[in-house]
Amino acid sequence: MPNLEELVREINRFEAIISEWDESQRCVAVGLKRAIEDLHKAALTNLIKSLKQESMSALRHAVADELVYAVLLYHELVKPPKAPLAQRIQTALEEVRPGLKSHNGDVELVAIKPPDTVEVRLIGTCSSCPASTLTLSQGVEQAIKNHCPEISKVVAVNYNPIVNNASSGLISPFSSKITSTWLKVATIDQVLEFSVLAVQLAGTSLILYRQDVAIKCYRNACTHLGSPLEKGKVENGIITCPSHRFQYSLETGKCLTAPDVSLQSYLVKIKGDKIFVKLQK
Repeated sequence: MPNLEELVREINRFEAIISEWDESQRCVAVGLKRAIEDLHKAALTNLIKSLKQESMSALRHAVADELVYAVLLYHELVKPPKAPLAQRIQTALEEVRPGLKSHNGDVELVAIKPPDTVEVRLIGTCSSCPASTLTLSQGVEQAIKNHCPEISKVVAVNYNPIVNNASSGLISPFSSKITSTWLKVATIDQVLEFSVLAVQLAGTSLILYRQDVAIKCYRNACTHLGSPLEKGKVENGIITCPSHRFQYSLETGKCLTAPDVSLQSYLVKIKGDKIFVKLQK
């Protein structure tokens, strides 16, 4: 008797032949295939109902067969096996990790506490960012729940914010030396009025915003998950993050979605038609 791999190869061989037919011929073949599949699914559904009533052990024994399981899975009559919980959580964390790393942060799994709780630790700037609560709830937590519906609580542990007194009590994710040199980044005519221009300066991505002759400069990173803002829609002096729809005033840098946080701003100086920025890393 052919095994599962041989049967699948045979099906693939016929599908390859059919793919070379003209459209009308393919439609007939596909219609016939669908009709046969519907017939088989209806028959298998009735068979499963009968087996459930007569003997669950017989049904479990039948499903243990590779061929039977493959056909039932194809017809969506059994659920595909789930990966272990820890593996699914790590998959979820890998999804959000690029956004966190772009903001010099990261996340790690600390513990799984049955039946419904996961503990994680935000690392780097994410641990002290004023938007860390939003990062957890809208980023990490949502990703974990998408992959692990049995999890209802995601808790951040070892959250020790560092308060920057020079920033009116706000927590600053940016702490390092400040360069004292003014660096040229663009000319005024390169920044279209009421729009933003993305520039790179000493390895840091920035956006410049122009209103009349006033130029504002901000770090090109949403305070939520660090997504670039340069392609966000600008309207009435407000830029909307293209990734998660966070909005910011380009005049002040203040976040309108989460008022307690703001974009990282940089000092700007204009000489003639040249724009200079004092970079704060």
